[in-house]
Formats: sequence, structure tokens, C-alpha cells
Amino acid sequence: MDREPIQDELREWLSRLPDAPVASNFTARVMQAIDLEESAAGRERRFFFGSWRLFLQRAAAAVIAVSIAGLALQHYRADAQRSELARNIALVADTPMPSVEVLTNFDAIRRMGQPAQPDDELLALLK
Repeated sequence: MDREPIQDELREWLSRLPDAPVASNFTARVMQAIDLEESAAGRERRFFFGSWRLFLQRAAAAVIAVSIAGLALQHYRADAQRSELARNIALVADTPMPSVEVLTNFDAIRRMGQPAQPDDELLALLK
């Protein structure tokens, strides 16, 4: 649909309308309305930032939200630890126990991993 002819007709009809009467103090009224809106916006801004009650309410809400988030995170971590512990216990439970023959020489095997202590009697004989 071509808009140009419609726009031209609309312009022509609007140009035929008589000018609306404007009060002699129109500009002063507009400026006064602007000043009124600016002062109202300033009051809203002051109320938003300057109201201690509102600040305390928002601070309390923020503290509650952070506390709930912290408790949820702590619960999640504890649950994850319990799950990991259960997996480790299941892994150890599935591992077969060593035979009795291995355990008979356990003390000798355990001493092999320790550093050797000098034999004072042998050292005294060698001197």
C-alpha cells in the first residue's frame, strides 16, 4: 500500500484547520510544569536514597537472601562430601582382603619400608 498519497491528503486537511488559540502565558506555564516535574523527580530520588527505613528494609532483605544462599551452599557441600564418602566406602568394601599368607610376614614387610637404624654394637666392634 502506497502511503505517500495518504500522507499528502492528511497534510492538506491539517493545513486547512484553524490555529488553536493559545494563552498569552503559555510559555510560562510550560516552564512551570517542567520545574514541577523536575522537583518531583528530585524528591523521589531523595526519598529513594535518603529514606533510612527503606534502606534498612532492603539491607535486611539482602542479608536474608545472602544467608539463605549460604545455607543452601553449605548443605550442598555437605551432601557432596557424604556422597564422596559413600563412594569411597563402597570402593573399599568391594576390594578383596589380602590372604592370610600375606599377613604372616606383615611385620617384616613393614620394617622394610622404615629407614635402617645403625647397629651400635657392630660399629663398636669395627673400631
